[in-house]
Amino acid sequence: MSEPARAPARASAAPRAQLAYVLHAYDWSESSLILDLYTREEGRVVAVAKGAKRPYSQLRAVLLPFQCVAVQLSRSKGPDAEDEVRTLRSAEWAAGSAVLPSSALLGAYYLNELLMKFLPRGAVQSELFGHYQNTLKVLSDQGQDLQAGLRAFELLLLQDLGLLPDLAQDALGGAVLQAEQAYTWRPELGLIKAGSHDESLLGEQWIALQAALMAGSLQALSQACQGPRSSLRVLLRGALAHHLGGAPLRTRELMQSLRRLGAWTSTGAPA
Repeated sequence: MSEPARAPARASAAPRAQLAYVLHAYDWSESSLILDLYTREEGRVVAVAKGAKRPYSQLRAVLLPFQCVAVQLSRSKGPDAEDEVRTLRSAEWAAGSAVLPSSALLGAYYLNELLMKFLPRGAVQSELFGHYQNTLKVLSDQGQDLQAGLRAFELLLLQDLGLLPDLAQDALGGAVLQAEQAYTWRPELGLIKAGSHDESLLGEQWIALQAALMAGSLQALSQACQGPRSSLRVLLRGALAHHLGGAPLRTRELMQSLRRLGAWTSTGAPA
């Protein structure tokens, strides 16, 4: 009796497209680039874009910073392949990309540097991806308070990574903050009552920030950041530096240099 015919092997399905942003691009060869991508479904991914530097490559006009693209990547070899370099199969424009004015570009590069410094490869933060998209939209709107938008993103980043304390609670004893009492932020501890020389916010301001964080709205959080944004900038700068182990943020250093030279006055600056 003859054996039944075997069904032909099915070709593996093509990788599914996912939304992504180019955080940084590095020269790899005369014709190709290495991309640090921030994807919605896989977090940070490193991929090679073969032929992307060729004069007639359609990728040249697509692989730009701050533009949302739909990418197809080669399949990952497994969950332990953090250092794996994937291959970019295709990339196309995606709808809804923000068009940034020149005054907002340094602020946008600052967002990218924060993601590259804080997010390990392969760590999926789907909510943070949406916050990044929405912050770019804030930066694209010249009528928005750009500084408040940047402060809001810093808070959301720390929250999503589990590095943000409860902003409505005194770290020493756990009591709810007193509305009219000033509190400072010790990154290794949390919020404590401020001394006379400490940068601080009032308890009611911290509580408003915590409520906006709980609501999960970038717009509400940006509004809560507007009043105390100068003091909040100093406190967040200290918290970010603490969690980076003192590693510098290059965009912030550049911004401070430009300010000293009087070459930059935009409110979109991260410094």
